[in-house]
Amino acid sequence: MTERLFEGADWDFHTLQRITDACEEVALKQLGLDVYPNQIEVITAEQMLDAYSSVGMPLFYKHWSFGKQFAFHEASYRKGLMGLAYEIVINSSPCISYLMEENTATMQTLVIAHAAFGHNHFFKNNYLFKQWTDAEGILDYLDFAKNYVMQCEERYGRTEVERTLDAAHALMSHGIDRYPGKKKLDLREEEKRAGRRRQHEEEVFNDLWRTVPKGAAKSRSAISIERRRKLLGLPQENLLYFLEKSAPRLAPWQRELLRIVRHIAQYFYPQSQTKVMNEGTATYVHYRIMTKLHEQGRITDGNFLEFLGSHTNVVFQPEFDDPRYSGFNPYALGFAVMQDIERIVTKPEDEDREWFPDIAGKGDVMGVLRDVWANYRDESFIGQFLSPKLMRHFRMFHLHDDPEERAGIRVDAIHDERGFRRVRRELARQHDVGFIDANIEVVDVDLSGDRRLILHHHVIKGSQLNETDTKRVLQHLADLWTYDVSLIEVDANDKVLREYVVSPRPIPVAA
Repeated sequence: MTERLFEGADWDFHTLQRITDACEEVALKQLGLDVYPNQIEVITAEQMLDAYSSVGMPLFYKHWSFGKQFAFHEASYRKGLMGLAYEIVINSSPCISYLMEENTATMQTLVIAHAAFGHNHFFKNNYLFKQWTDAEGILDYLDFAKNYVMQCEERYGRTEVERTLDAAHALMSHGIDRYPGKKKLDLREEEKRAGRRRQHEEEVFNDLWRTVPKGAAKSRSAISIERRRKLLGLPQENLLYFLEKSAPRLAPWQRELLRIVRHIAQYFYPQSQTKVMNEGTATYVHYRIMTKLHEQGRITDGNFLEFLGSHTNVVFQPEFDDPRYSGFNPYALGFAVMQDIERIVTKPEDEDREWFPDIAGKGDVMGVLRDVWANYRDESFIGQFLSPKLMRHFRMFHLHDDPEERAGIRVDAIHDERGFRRVRRELARQHDVGFIDANIEVVDVDLSGDRRLILHHHVIKGSQLNETDTKRVLQHLADLWTYDVSLIEVDANDKVLREYVVSPRPIPVAA
């Protein structure tokens, strides 16, 4: 008779080791997963709330906004207005999974299968994480960042440090490189270079600003447009990088803070593009592992029913007219597509053979899924693998709503071949960062005049920026640049739609 992993709801650390070993056997030998070494830690509810507040990272510098988030989440949790995640997983090597100590033995099995093997495999193998993250160096770099911020606070004062971090955080979503560079980011090497690179960067910085005319403003021809843009590396979409290299009055320690925030933003960049795939992969993996453990007799029928209750809650998708509806649940959509791929690979219908000729009837479910997990992001994943059968299941259709058209809202795609392709294309576009993120870049600086920083926002389909938020973020940008900042919204024909101009705030002086 196969030995049970546990009896009842109680567990100890020996039980967690048995559970991890059993999940690993299924994950590696039967599902063919490839994972980082696992590090599993058990934390309290308060520690989980603390992890929420610092974006799930075990080592992070201190900032007032994290305390604000902690107070909000704690109050909501105590009032019963929100629950806590069963786990948090860190994309690092070793892969760190934090488990709630309040979880039952069944739930610990579920979250180990979900995080330590599902997310772990996705982090290690997906091409975006390979291009943009350094799992080997992230923990050491966060430790360096935490210590560096503390040193800056002791030397320059907490107020000055927080003012710089506030501005950097406001620009964080525009502090990333969206295209792969010549070499992969090495965070450990970044940490080693942090001290010795300052002298070189100051020399480059001074060379740039030696070209700025002194005294009264001179003709723009004093510095050719081509040379000015070349020296500044324009156009530049990474605003934090531009400020770090070119802002005229930032101190070296402030540039290092911008660099730290920029590297952390880059670390999280792939996660915003793979929410559906990442959660779908982890959910599919935990479902396969828990089902296999039940078939092997390692967990009881009661344990499996407890698991199914939690699993059903995770993949629940409210209907469009349900008060709880807020779009597609990434767990539900991701898991459904994974299961549908399994169906297409093993038991295809004629429709599937027409839509998915490369995988229909192939037979190797895990081989196909591992290839999908490695080579797609949400936008391409949905655009390639959302089937008509699944669109019918979710009752998807597309509405066209253009306020400039008098006809009002109209149904733009229904359940026919043309409609299916339109629905799939539109849903995929909603997960395309190139479409949903504002395309803002620095285009010029008036070095020979008032040194105003000029940015363009390229408007797509009439989606202009929110005025209040734009002014607030531009204020932070102007404070770092220390001169006026102009943001011009232009359409596809370079027609100016709106212009914002913000001046820097005076730096407070202690009495």
